[in-house]
Amino acid sequence: MPNTRSLVPNDPVSASRRALLGGVAALALLPRGARAQGTKAPSAPAASVPAPAAAGPARTLTAAPGTLRLKPEPAAATPVWSFDGQAAPPVVRIRLGETARLKVENRTDKPLSLHWHGVRNQNPMDGVGGVTQAPIAPGADFTYAFVPPDAGTFLIRPLVVGGSSEPSGRGLAGALVVEEATPLAVDQDLTLLMQDWRLDDATTLLPFGQPLVAASSGRLGSLVTLNGVPVPAPITARPGSRLRLRLGNVCNARGTRIRFDGVKVYVLAVDGQPTDTFEPLRATLPFPPGTRYDLMLDMPTEAGAKGAITALIGNGIALATLSTTAEAAAPPRPPIAKIGDNPLLPAEVKLQNAVRRDITLTGGARLDKDKPAAEPVYTGDPSRVWSVNGAPGTAGMAPLFSVKRGQVVVLAIRNETAFPQSLHLHGHVFRLLHPLDDGWEPYWLDTFQLLEGRTARIAFKADNPGRWLISATVLERFDTGLWTLFEVS
Repeated sequence: MPNTRSLVPNDPVSASRRALLGGVAALALLPRGARAQGTKAPSAPAASVPAPAAAGPARTLTAAPGTLRLKPEPAAATPVWSFDGQAAPPVVRIRLGETARLKVENRTDKPLSLHWHGVRNQNPMDGVGGVTQAPIAPGADFTYAFVPPDAGTFLIRPLVVGGSSEPSGRGLAGALVVEEATPLAVDQDLTLLMQDWRLDDATTLLPFGQPLVAASSGRLGSLVTLNGVPVPAPITARPGSRLRLRLGNVCNARGTRIRFDGVKVYVLAVDGQPTDTFEPLRATLPFPPGTRYDLMLDMPTEAGAKGAITALIGNGIALATLSTTAEAAAPPRPPIAKIGDNPLLPAEVKLQNAVRRDITLTGGARLDKDKPAAEPVYTGDPSRVWSVNGAPGTAGMAPLFSVKRGQVVVLAIRNETAFPQSLHLHGHVFRLLHPLDDGWEPYWLDTFQLLEGRTARIAFKADNPGRWLISATVLERFDTGLWTLFEVS
């Protein structure tokens, strides 16, 4: 059994803002070198989108109570919820152009729906219980069927208005991998999902629904796992072999940075969308909840070489160890290259005639800025902790704004809360604009982190009809109002 590592005290609220800020990176992933407005990206090789394949039978995902051993014996196993009784979160793999068909059976005692985080989905399949579908009642089932338009790495997260934190905090999570029409040549293709668990001394999950937790840092856990196994998870490979790592953060609230020690990695895709291949600045990447990275690395050519993927929490916690075996080195491969541009995304975002809207985030606990060690204080309505433009997100609410399909939208998002906020745009991907709208960061995103007191501008083409959320990825905040929606008609 891998070593168990404590992250924070059993009551993570005591860590307040410092726990969430520790190691949390700023917005940019690499030095600013984005393309100016109206400048086209380098064109990808000519590509065609495969026609949808015939739909096969639905795969069943059964969400039900179970147990998971998070600490070595004699500690008791932890009561959790899982899919199909497995400790590891499921990884659903399909090829680009195929239909994802998944029958979700809810055998828990709470309503459930599954959001396909990052998929530019059909609106009825987005999986927001209370907005795009009725939640799946206990004992009922629902079949999701959709054709993802993009290859990439996406997350499966519970998302029910007012009830997302508990199913996620009890363990329900997964990944959807949509393989390229021609998969990259690698020796191993590994999906690595980080979760954390808020436990008491008896390895039982601490209670859910605490207003002060929702109003401050969110449900920060005291133990972290990778693919359902306490860290560090071992990864072994033949010397010189090429690995593709798909990293995803499915924690309820844990935002951190991840660092790569002893190996040189290259970023192939951010939030599922391909980018110009680059090395992370200082071998480190920001990693708020909901974020994904596709990475490529070549293992050292000597036997017994070591490396690690480290979460910069406290003094650093190794998520995974990397080591080479005693086998002969693999034959050399061509240099690592980019995946290629997504032909379905625009090479430029024309901002001149964009619809512009301001969004302001407010609410949450109070912090005394003159007393860095002060505890957060919250005395308001426990179900309406956060607001967007003065109103908490509620089922049945009217859209904040409406646009015609094909319209470019620029949102100026201001964080007036006392905490960093991780936000997710549903159904679309966006560019993070430079302060003067004179360019953008050279990658597409659907999730990003906005530090307290800051304003960020994002731009996207509203090309997907339906009602779509802009939502917190810290699920306690989502449950208590930190979301809104817009309509594309």
